[in-house]
Amino acid sequence: MRLTFLGTGTSFGIPQIGCDCRVCTSGDLRDKRNRAAVVIESDGAVVLVDTPPELRISMVRAGIRGVDAVLFTHDHADHTHGIDDLRALSGRSRGMLPVFGAGDALERMRLKFDYVFEPWVRPIPGSSRPKVTVVALEPGVEFTVAGVKVLPLRFSHGPTDVLGYRFGPLAYVTDVKEVGPPELAALAGLDVLVINALFHRPHPTHLSIPEAVETALAIGAARTYLTHLTHETSHAELEAELPPEIRPAYDGLVVEIPRKGGRTT
Repeated sequence: MRLTFLGTGTSFGIPQIGCDCRVCTSGDLRDKRNRAAVVIESDGAVVLVDTPPELRISMVRAGIRGVDAVLFTHDHADHTHGIDDLRALSGRSRGMLPVFGAGDALERMRLKFDYVFEPWVRPIPGSSRPKVTVVALEPGVEFTVAGVKVLPLRFSHGPTDVLGYRFGPLAYVTDVKEVGPPELAALAGLDVLVINALFHRPHPTHLSIPEAVETALAIGAARTYLTHLTHETSHAELEAELPPEIRPAYDGLVVEIPRKGGRTT
């Protein structure tokens, strides 16, 4: 199994527009962060999680030429507003692209992106639209997509809920405020955990960096990668303060998860 981080930034991205802080002007490429998304590859299947605004840029840079399915964590702008790039990943010889997410989130996306989700909306002759089929998920009920088993889990994101996903030894959990006992149990035995970490100070809808570390240690994955990071902490600074089994992710990072024994990154 292979995990590729397409983007690891918060909703503003890094550098932020008009910001001259030391992180936004950093020469360390690991501090250049697009909005958060990942690709999971397993046995030839390619699954994309979220469609952030920089999706095309991130996919081209990572060399991802196509996907078999798209999973949405939730419907916030930084996780969905690159959805038009699904035109290049669907239709013609590629066929219909299955899109998965929580039912309420998909309904809100249908209202925002009717030309994607409503079959009665026809593209102007000579133009195109994403070709998708929509599947609403039930948290806690495992399903299979392109041969990959996926367990969706519900988490609190302040006043709304999001879905995190477990892919066997890997789990991707972003934009969460807390991980309760049932979810802790569902995430036991992971090789790799990806979880969001915002500021050092508390935030009403996201785990702070200290909270993310505490949560990661409670889950006990062999390796944890922090994502959805802000410009308040550089990659090098954050890496220096974390336990060795917890690392900040960065755009373009590829993590290999072997089937048995050993691990490579």
